[in-house]
Amino acid sequence: MPGRRQVLFVTDLAYQARGRRYCDEDIFLTSRLRDAFDIALCHPLDAVSLMDTFDGVVVRNSGPVLHYQKAYDTFREQAMTRGTRVYNPLSGRGDMAGKQYLLDLTAAGYPVIPTIDRPEDLRLLPEVDQYAVKPRTGADSIGLTFLPREHLGDLAYGDVLVQPRVDFRYEVSFYYVDATFQYALNAPDPERRWVLEPYEPTDADLAFARRFIDWNTIDHGIQRVDACRTQDGELLLVELEDLNPYLSLDLVPERTRDSFVESMTSSLHQFLETPRQL
Repeated sequence: MPGRRQVLFVTDLAYQARGRRYCDEDIFLTSRLRDAFDIALCHPLDAVSLMDTFDGVVVRNSGPVLHYQKAYDTFREQAMTRGTRVYNPLSGRGDMAGKQYLLDLTAAGYPVIPTIDRPEDLRLLPEVDQYAVKPRTGADSIGLTFLPREHLGDLAYGDVLVQPRVDFRYEVSFYYVDATFQYALNAPDPERRWVLEPYEPTDADLAFARRFIDWNTIDHGIQRVDACRTQDGELLLVELEDLNPYLSLDLVPERTRDSFVESMTSSLHQFLETPRQL
């Protein structure tokens, strides 16, 4: 149809996630976005060869880039060289750029699980029974281990981050399109973190999440702020997901899904009108 923007929607429909079917979410999203855009789906390994013929590229449920790191690095390099409009923009400072943001936010005094990457900084972490050790480039708990404090001195620092293992009541996620809150979900049982339920956030909860949305400075895109509620009632950031956050749209009411699609459609229209960055 003349005048309609053409969008390359990057997704791995065969990706196997624990307890979730990522493909269903992208099938739903593209079926609705097709009302406003001409859309073609492709695997992340095919994005570089196809993207020049589209007005923009939307990266969605493409799985952890660790599984195709070299191809993803090439995609980022080529997209920036060619001035390709990528949604979310590749300027994200959260998980899109690795886990450095956890160190930066810790140093800046944000409410985040304390994170260090040098043995001399171990003194900055609280005394707990166990500590989480995760790769700087980790995703989906890949490479995550737990160690007692006396074993932390033996780590090969540089490629890993260390955090105290937090005794939390539950996890909660806040979902945003651009800087606008859409909905929240929580996992009431810490042992079943992917069994999510709708959550009604307080004003204080939203103020917490918005601090990280503002910090990330993404004008257009989808972000998920993952947090945990400590036994003392404090919220601490777990992850700032700004690459391809799974949205759990099947768990929200129909009106919420409709509102999310409307917000994403409007955001994508505005994003595609921005000048290409060369």
